[in-house]
Amino acid sequence: MWGEIEPPVKTSEDKLPDEPATEVTQAESSCVSSMVEAVARSGCPVKSQQIGEAELTPEQRREELLHQYRSRPLVFLERYHACIKPQHLSAFSHVSSDPRAQHYSKVIQRRATGCTNRTRIRNQRYAALRALQKEGQYFSEEQMRVREPLLYEQYIGQYLTDEEVIFQFRSYSTGLAHLLLNSYQERLIQNRLQEEQEREEGAQEEDEDEEEGVQLNEWAPTAQEKALLREEFISQMHRRFLDGKDKDFNYSEVDENPEYDNLDIVSRDAEDKYFDEDEEEEDEDEDEESMTE
Repeated sequence: MWGEIEPPVKTSEDKLPDEPATEVTQAESSCVSSMVEAVARSGCPVKSQQIGEAELTPEQRREELLHQYRSRPLVFLERYHACIKPQHLSAFSHVSSDPRAQHYSKVIQRRATGCTNRTRIRNQRYAALRALQKEGQYFSEEQMRVREPLLYEQYIGQYLTDEEVIFQFRSYSTGLAHLLLNSYQERLIQNRLQEEQEREEGAQEEDEDEEEGVQLNEWAPTAQEKALLREEFISQMHRRFLDGKDKDFNYSEVDENPEYDNLDIVSRDAEDKYFDEDEEEEDEDEDEESMTE
């Protein structure tokens, strides 16, 4: 009707120049879907919510992320770049000329390269660890105790009986073993002396902290608990080796040795057990570095 105002029609000129709307083509759909899924599974908050408001379902998270990507791809890239992999960068080809897109693309590529190098080094160290286990000396209980005596004492040494101490260290044939045996015997003597002094003092009142300390010292693990403590000690020693914390070990002989690139001797499931948690920590470190640039 004459006189009625026609609603304005948006043209391409109405769109923000730095935030072009994204229309996902069929060729891009697989890449975008993979990226959205990765971000959705990462646990990153995708939407501000009020206290007490129900959490978004996985499907709702995907829908919200896809909407954000289509409406403001550069903001999406900036907000979720920590979850984006190099194979997802083609989803931002239409904004690749923007300096922000170029910056975060470099961050993502650099992080991926760094992770690849770290993974290769850790794989090589794991292969070396398996070889050293097979050889039997480096990861023997005696040698691990020499490298980390305090850790050994906390998990194993303090729970050994007198008979176990004497039997175990008599079985060592090295000269150092005799010194270790003497130190343990001295510890046993001091323990006996302390026990005798406490019995002579009688039932004297002690403050709460001292009582808790006595109760802790009196705890005697079962054989099964001792076995678990021993396993934890060995696991921590393995992790120290993989993290490069064995001060007297020449890691260059492993990290730069192509012979350890052959991972046929490595069990992938066992390897992942050591490395899964570290990947998350390393990603967080990379994100902090990128924020300081």
